[in-house]
Amino acid sequence: MRPDFARPAVLVGLSAATGWIAWSGVALLLPVSLLFPVLWSIATSKKIAALIAAGYFLAASRGLPQGVATFYQSNLWPGLLLWLCASSSFIAVHATLWTANARARPFCYLVAVVLMAVPPFGITGWAHPITAAGILFPAWGWWGIAAMTAGLMGLVTRASPAVTLVFLSVWLWSAVTWTDPFLPEGWDGVDLHLGPSLGRETGLHRHRDLIQIVREAGSGKGSFVALPESALGSWTPTVERLWIHGLAGTPATAIVGATVITEEGYDNVIVAIAAQGGKILYRERMPVPGSMWQPWRSWVGQIGSARADFFANPVADLGGERIAPLICYEQLIVWPVLQSMLYDPDIIIAVGNGWWTDGTSIVDIQRANLKAWARLFAKPLVISFNT
Repeated sequence: MRPDFARPAVLVGLSAATGWIAWSGVALLLPVSLLFPVLWSIATSKKIAALIAAGYFLAASRGLPQGVATFYQSNLWPGLLLWLCASSSFIAVHATLWTANARARPFCYLVAVVLMAVPPFGITGWAHPITAAGILFPAWGWWGIAAMTAGLMGLVTRASPAVTLVFLSVWLWSAVTWTDPFLPEGWDGVDLHLGPSLGRETGLHRHRDLIQIVREAGSGKGSFVALPESALGSWTPTVERLWIHGLAGTPATAIVGATVITEEGYDNVIVAIAAQGGKILYRERMPVPGSMWQPWRSWVGQIGSARADFFANPVADLGGERIAPLICYEQLIVWPVLQSMLYDPDIIIAVGNGWWTDGTSIVDIQRANLKAWARLFAKPLVISFNT
């Protein structure tokens, strides 16, 4: 290999390895992602910086092509196309903001960190290194975000070796003392293994089975029982009456995913149902781009897209507690959880329907992210997934 190609090839290879390892679904490996800004900073041109960003992001999101193929029951080509499109904003931001000016570099990287955390670029802001704050600085809250941000800026300066040593020391200590987030008293999150039938098979027998699950869980661990995203199918008055009748005589409250049909498309929601009645608790702020959120439909007069309201309803009140709900895709990006944490919720509630991720690490990555955020802000965590 020619010398002028050897260095870029090594940097891109290391970046891809960083993305692969950090985003493997193991929470304690999230700090590996901090190697990415170091590699980005030692690029010798914007082109090489773009290749380093591509290697990291594509490796971190490697489960997307297979997941899309499974969801649409198609070959890999649609997934590969979406994979490449999703990476474009990450690559463009990091290539544009790369600079050879050592003094300006930390501020340029800070801009990249912010841009990839909030809309519009943050819509595909997966694999964000700031997520590792929960592993390195558990219970630090916003001070942990500040420390991580300062550390990320330090990693792209000449002080990078010293900053890396500090991070490595903190990481080792965290690995020794790490504990998973705790389940709040009176709550239970139920994982289901019903595959693609959940939310699609909505007959009377399926509803009765889910109600029985809630009744059994409610008589054991807690009076609030979370079920996965889309478990109810469409939320209608008939479904509401069926569940109210089914939960009669039990103190359990079901926290369940559903869809609400609107004139333009639909909302992906979480509803709360008890023997006394039901209500919509939360409307998803950021549905999955492409498969659910399709804003271009309205541009050509079509309907059918899930609605996105980026900064709506960050928290909800339930049983005298303030909860921070996160549905599926929101667990992979940054701003929904940080927006919710601004309101100091009592509990994080996370639901998902990940049957289409079979054979990938996507659900494991979601769980790792949730653990990191919950530990950073010292919040109890309730998780319910369908696979």
